[in-house]
Amino acid sequence: MLEKMYDLFGWPFYQRHAFDNLLLLLKNFFADGLAPKRILASLLAAVELFTAAIFKTPQPPMGEKIDLTGYTRVVYDDFDGDSLNEDLWQVRGTYPERSGFAAPSQVKVENGNLVITAEYLTDGVLGEGWYSAEVALKEWQTYGGYFEIKCKCNTGKGFWSAFWMQSHNSYDHEKSAGGVGGAEIDIFEAMGANNYHLKKNQNCVTQTVWYNGGDDDVENIDKVGLGTYSANDIYNTYNTYGLLWTEDEYVFYVNGVETARTSTAVSHAEEQLLISLCVPDEIPFDHDYKTQYLIDSVSIYRK
Repeated sequence: MLEKMYDLFGWPFYQRHAFDNLLLLLKNFFADGLAPKRILASLLAAVELFTAAIFKTPQPPMGEKIDLTGYTRVVYDDFDGDSLNEDLWQVRGTYPERSGFAAPSQVKVENGNLVITAEYLTDGVLGEGWYSAEVALKEWQTYGGYFEIKCKCNTGKGFWSAFWMQSHNSYDHEKSAGGVGGAEIDIFEAMGANNYHLKKNQNCVTQTVWYNGGDDDVENIDKVGLGTYSANDIYNTYNTYGLLWTEDEYVFYVNGVETARTSTAVSHAEEQLLISLCVPDEIPFDHDYKTQYLIDSVSIYRK
């Protein structure tokens, strides 16, 4: 019953954890009588739940560590060469994106990293403007795997680093069918610099599932917001972000520790794995602005 309520509200792990603790403490309180320590713990749990749910404050990962017993790594790229491995990857193309463009010119491999650069080009392939890129794994993926990236996110506001999946039918009301026919799975997006004024809260990532057909509203995309989580100096230090995608649920991780899980909108469709330095709707920067997304490695495990 509680799990259905959690999924209905789209609560991430830390909110579920806080509410479970609160219920347990209340149960013990009524069973054992007044105890100062239990009162204090109950209040702390209530504050944790309140601040997480109402103020959307970034939280540290609080769940179980990833257990890959029985899994084998089937895809691994540490970008140790001097060019993109075209047997595995493709740059998604050249096209307009929001207030700029995506183009292969913004992708390179150097110093053991896949590097995606966002910058203003006066001689870009589609003309003058802001350019970035998306890189896609050629082999489309299905449930039954664990997908992980190790990376440094781009600094500054505006453009944002992302590791995500997208199906052919993620946004189609009938074909997505509530997510089972395809969803957008944002394993992480580093949008903290855009959404939080306090510097300490900018060092965080969001995790979200988007789909359609979950209600009768055809035009608006449905969303499961799974929370905002802090990591370890994400702009200057390598962190890992992962997704365990089973037939029944999604389980999200930061640095190998569970952050959130949901059984809502679990895709049974083929999904394309993407690495993007996303272009914002508005770019209020001088033309000398430049930012980079550095990817150390990508791994995929399957049973």
